Amino acid sequence: MQVTVTCTKIERYFFMENKSKTLLLGALIGAFTGLIAAMLLSRRAERDENSNAITITTGDGIKIGALVFGLLRAIASLGDDK
Repeated sequence: MQVTVTCTKIERYFFMENKSKTLLLGALIGAFTGLIAAMLLSRRAERDENSNAITITTGDGIKIGALVFGLLRAIASLGDDK
């Protein structure tokens, strides 16, 4: 037995509207988080009396990258029921 599911135009509209809202909210959260990170780095550079430049070592960059990928992986698996 084959079951066919069809979506009406209204259902597709609400799905796309929800998807757009989710993408917009994610973009805003990402921009806000990036702004906070830049402010923290700037504050750290101001406190450091030896240097006015913001410096991040290669090791720090790798650590931050691994943390970001781990966070994205955790977010992607939120809806998974295992």
